[in-house]
Amino acid sequence: MTTYPAQNLVLTRTVTDPHTVHIAISGDLDYDTSEDFLETVVEEMDARPDLRELHLDCAELGTCDSMGLSILLMVHRRVTVAGIKLYLDNRRPALDRLLGITGTFGHFIGAPENEKVPTTGPQTRIPHPHDEN
Repeated sequence: MTTYPAQNLVLTRTVTDPHTVHIAISGDLDYDTSEDFLETVVEEMDARPDLRELHLDCAELGTCDSMGLSILLMVHRRVTVAGIKLYLDNRRPALDRLLGITGTFGHFIGAPENEKVPTTGPQTRIPHPHDEN
């Protein structure tokens, strides 16, 4: 396990197998911290060519501002291109609210914002566009 501190953001990386990385986000994902977050994700992707699943544990995510949301969208694009499944695990209501207000809920979670989607379960996967239903 490796921890990457950045101002008021701490990212804790756990590699469970060659195909899976978990990054726990603790603190705010905002203008001041979003570049460090993106750098950490890109480093993990580059270091693991066999990566198939990236789990972002949002249980301790504090504030997520417009820059934080922008970086999450950028991460989503990058992992989609790389064929990696992205999970937003343990989402808190504030993150769901942000995704709903900005119209990105369905983009990230793959369900209409008025549909009940578990937020506190162990995993909530963001569907990959090439997944078969």
